[in-house]
Amino acid sequence: MKPKVVITQPVHREVVELLAHKCEVIPNNALTTLGGDEILRRAKNADGIMVFMSDRIDDEFLQLCPNLKIVAAALKGYDNFDVKSCTRRGVWFTTVPDLLTVPTAELTVGLLIGLSRNASAGDRFIRTGQFTGWRPKLYGTGLSGRNLGIVGMGALGQAIAKRLSSFDMSISYTDPTPATEQKEVSWGMNLVSLDQVLSKSDFVILAVPLTLATFHLIDQRAIEKIKTGAFLVNTCRGSVVDEQAVIRALSSGKLAGYAADVFETEDWARPDRPNSIPDALINLTGATFFTPHLGSAVDDVRLEIELEAARNILQVFEGKKPTGAINDIANSNVTPSNPR
Repeated sequence: MKPKVVITQPVHREVVELLAHKCEVIPNNALTTLGGDEILRRAKNADGIMVFMSDRIDDEFLQLCPNLKIVAAALKGYDNFDVKSCTRRGVWFTTVPDLLTVPTAELTVGLLIGLSRNASAGDRFIRTGQFTGWRPKLYGTGLSGRNLGIVGMGALGQAIAKRLSSFDMSISYTDPTPATEQKEVSWGMNLVSLDQVLSKSDFVILAVPLTLATFHLIDQRAIEKIKTGAFLVNTCRGSVVDEQAVIRALSSGKLAGYAADVFETEDWARPDRPNSIPDALINLTGATFFTPHLGSAVDDVRLEIELEAARNILQVFEGKKPTGAINDIANSNVTPSNPR
């Protein structure tokens, strides 16, 4: 019998075809997100499962799916998944760490420019039918000559810095692990403390994984240190930011604007996560620019992410260690933190 593989989200046809050569594939043909109960029902006797950002795998799920040999995540950050339980139960857990970096960095640049230049407000104004030609309104803030601070200089932070290095900005960053000297010299970056990034930067970009150390990294205390009139951009994880603190900062004028592609409500591993994006944040349209988690939403990139997750599954059924494994079921060693 072929091993059974469940795919929790709609995927490209090529992904199903690749797996179908050696597996019985249970795809999601509904074009909607499956609920947790339905995923569990499908996966109870499955040998492998391909999961996505909106899914969650915990120890109880694994206990009820005793045949699982691999949980293949079509994503980079994995805070919604209990990797230690996978290891303890002899289940491979794999990610796709590299393919999401570039499209997320590109979107970050787009959000930064769109926020500072009032692109969203301008779009809404055009749609009112009131535009009759140029008028002195919606003046924004340019990037040239400004101070940019990046919090996190992993793969995403480096990709963002590389793209913004040509905008004639002064770039500083903070990170427990500094970028190499070569990158600092070629991109003109300065390694400083978090407080210095917050107090000196006209634009602050967040590029860290969600961990215990980075949960609500940007809270009320941090925002008090932010330069008045600065712009904040978050494309890493929603709960790195305390959204209530951001609402207060926008309302008071402490922050000039906030752009985000990620939100606290998406962080399923949090038992106290908000049920939705706060209305007060959504209604601050003039100072905000939001996208619905489009970081990796580039069609050919999504296809390759899904195919890479599928290849990891096939490698396990071929008796190999999967390329994207972040745990070692033989030695019970778990990667200590999310890749960035």
